[in-house]
Amino acid sequence: MGFVKEFKEFATKGNVVDLAVGVIIGGAFGKIVDSVVNDLIMPVVGILFKADFSNLYIPLSDKIPADASLPLAEARKLGPVFAWGNFVTVVLNFVILAFVIFMLIKGINRLKRKHEEAPVAPPAPTTTEQLLTEIRDSLKK
Repeated sequence: MGFVKEFKEFATKGNVVDLAVGVIIGGAFGKIVDSVVNDLIMPVVGILFKADFSNLYIPLSDKIPADASLPLAEARKLGPVFAWGNFVTVVLNFVILAFVIFMLIKGINRLKRKHEEAPVAPPAPTTTEQLLTEIRDSLKK
């Protein structure tokens, strides 16, 4: 089998296409979750706890003020920082994403169970079966 033909067969299999679609949708969904966390959740958390997590860090260089008064982006330009606030934001992203995926899978599994539990009507007898049934009934009489 030629390389091109073999690759074409591999690439057009359902699993490969499904995986590609999943990766693309997952990437886009990750951006949505990032936006939800950074634009909706973290500002509320910042107001409640009087902190902006995205700019919380511990300076690891003498060039950076010890009171961490600079925004994180500017502090990183001056030297290394331990950006624990950014880490908290990323962890929240992961937890929200994992919860949403869990709820999605749970819903899909529920739909599958309902579909599997639905009684399947037996197929209607074919004309041959109907004819044989009539012959059998006639012979019984």
